[in-house]
Amino acid sequence: MVQTNSSLPSDFIRDIIEDDMKTNKYQGRVATRFPPEPNGYPHIGHAKSICLNFGIAAQYRGTCNLRMDDTDPTGESMEYVNAIIRDVKWLGFDWEERLYYASDYYEKLYQYALQLIKMGKAFVCSLSADEIRQYRGTFTEPGKESPYRNRTIEENLDLLERMRAGEFPDGTHVLRAKIDMASPNITMRDPVMYRIKKETHYRTGDAWCIYPMYDFAHCLSDSIEGITHSICTLEFENNRPLYDWFLDELEVEHQPQQIEFARLNLSYTIMSKRKLLELVERKLVNGWDDPRMPTISGMRRRGYTPEAIRSFCERIGVAKNDSIVDMALLEHCVREDLNERAPRVMAVLRPLRVVIDNYPEGRVEEFECPYHPKNTAMGSRKVPFSRELYIDADDFMENPPKKFYRLSTGREVRLRYGYFIKCVRAVKNERTGEVVELRCTYDPETRSGFAPDGRKVDATIHWVSALHALPAQVRLYDRLFRVADPLTKESDMTLSLDPKSLEILRSCQVEPSMAAAISGSLYQFERVGYFCVDSVDSSDKALVFNRTVTLRDAWAKITEKGK
Repeated sequence: MVQTNSSLPSDFIRDIIEDDMKTNKYQGRVATRFPPEPNGYPHIGHAKSICLNFGIAAQYRGTCNLRMDDTDPTGESMEYVNAIIRDVKWLGFDWEERLYYASDYYEKLYQYALQLIKMGKAFVCSLSADEIRQYRGTFTEPGKESPYRNRTIEENLDLLERMRAGEFPDGTHVLRAKIDMASPNITMRDPVMYRIKKETHYRTGDAWCIYPMYDFAHCLSDSIEGITHSICTLEFENNRPLYDWFLDELEVEHQPQQIEFARLNLSYTIMSKRKLLELVERKLVNGWDDPRMPTISGMRRRGYTPEAIRSFCERIGVAKNDSIVDMALLEHCVREDLNERAPRVMAVLRPLRVVIDNYPEGRVEEFECPYHPKNTAMGSRKVPFSRELYIDADDFMENPPKKFYRLSTGREVRLRYGYFIKCVRAVKNERTGEVVELRCTYDPETRSGFAPDGRKVDATIHWVSALHALPAQVRLYDRLFRVADPLTKESDMTLSLDPKSLEILRSCQVEPSMAAAISGSLYQFERVGYFCVDSVDSSDKALVFNRTVTLRDAWAKITEKGK
């Protein structure tokens, strides 16, 4: 399990817990939970909640449960349950034996509902959904009581039992709490507790045809599990009085405290599972684990590390007010982590053939190249050098501008870890005029990277031996949306999609050491960026790499300017 940083700065949630510890409110216990609804894959916003709940539990030597809030059979599945379990584990957290499901408590929740009816605190309402909305009132006008609000206890008990037995079609009746239709908090205006849904549940099958609403099930699930601090996002702030009302009226043994914090809003992406599902179903992305998705699965496939995500969640902290976090900060955390752990290799994404005319034909040398410039523990590998090489086409210009320091006709550059070479002439395709090959010469006295006569070159470029290089496909992933806020009122989300968010390069060449690359391995392609071996499509026969993040760090530049 991840060890929580004991030096974490305090926040208002931890301040509340500290006060509770001082007053012995929960006998010194701290018990949190992460309660996702299994109707989609977890995303980076959930990662913030996961890190917060499990982190607080670890910090105070408490416990954190993983509970599937599966109260709505529509859209829920074991696929999503398994994705949640897999992602929480990958992030480095352990709930031990405390994996629970709200559906485990269906019978107990039903008994609580019967108890409220017997107390005169709940009733079966036969208004339609539209009528309930009309009766609820507005923010400025009180609601009206349902004409069914004063049904007798016996009638309510009979109707609820018949609802459970499947006697009525969907929408015929609901069970509502009897609170206050004039409450200034609309949530408290006789909220629905149960509705009829004749849908097969992924765990309970057809055993139930009535399902509890979130507000009724959640607080009682927390109580059943002995949760002390029920941490949720700000959209549930208005629901807190209802959370407390159910617990108070039922006089439960364990009464948790709900605390709300600001959810994560990240620029250039979306956090709505409904919208993410739309992207998947409309095939605008290649599934929930598409590396452009903000899902934890997508980020893992792209090459983001759990350490980078945890660092990001720690840096953004916990706030009371909503705000938008710059995607550049997340990318900075990824770069910062990969800079330390990713071995360096050479890969040419857009190959341009180079022939060194004065290099002996058939000769092959091996250069000893370190995997990391500072971490010698990573070791090194041997990179072959031969008469024919590939360099990146972007490293050559026939008629370069003044500030272009790489290779051009008559100019000399250094090959990474190797010799100085000079371009003598460019060979072009006679039909298109495109440069297809460079004829060069090398200086055999510069293998050390320095010229004996002291001359210097303006650039060092990467390369691979054409004779030894391995073919690879490289997928250049970028941000899925081209605007910071894709869910603006002025436009449809899909209109903000970036058509250039994925570019597939099929003729790339990588150094031969990459033959040992395994699924999920992370590398820095020197001078290019950080890349990950694709966990789905890559194989021994076909290497596929996903770009994790570029070398350019916008956030570092922002923070540097802010000093």
